Amino acid sequence: MAERDGGDIYREFAKGLWKENPVFVQVLGMCPMLAVTNSAINAVAMAAATMFVLVGSSFLVSLLRKVIPKQVRISTYIIIIATFVTLADFTLQALSPSVHKELGAFIALIVVNCLILGRQEAFASRNGVLLSVLDALGMSFGFAIALLCLGSLREILGSGSIFGFSLCGPHFEPWVVMILPPGGFFMLGAILLFFGWWKEMKAKRRDSVTGRVA
Repeated sequence: MAERDGGDIYREFAKGLWKENPVFVQVLGMCPMLAVTNSAINAVAMAAATMFVLVGSSFLVSLLRKVIPKQVRISTYIIIIATFVTLADFTLQALSPSVHKELGAFIALIVVNCLILGRQEAFASRNGVLLSVLDALGMSFGFAIALLCLGSLREILGSGSIFGFSLCGPHFEPWVVMILPPGGFFMLGAILLFFGWWKEMKAKRRDSVTGRVA
């Protein structure tokens, strides 16, 4: 039993990193994904805020799942999520006003991020606290990985730097489009294309091995 529980714990955490990655697989949370990833630091700040909200709300929803009436469950989830979003908003504003200004309204819009509400409805409201928190952590880290990948690549190509540190020297000609809204679509499309190609190649290799064994 303990071994099976350990396997369940690992699977619930790890699935969000790759197999069910909220961005690269489920294509959720596209609004902040495209809007705030013009730099790596913005991506990290948004990822941290989203993680705080998702883990905190999953903990509360799972803890209260047996006492929340089904008729008002969605409204209750939104109130819980909005509470954590407000805490994240005020905390970021106090600790880093410049980053808070860069992110603007997108911190408040975490309330309507379909990733967060979806995890409450699909998982936290149906499972215990431990598994719900682990699911939230896995999804949060998967979302953070996607944000950081996109933000880092856009900042490198669009500014020649990462986290504000110059990488390419004074002779580098920035691709300004990469830090503009169209650059987010271009880079996300390129990343999704790469992962689609990689999955297709992996499936072909698996089929070829299965065919040889048969």
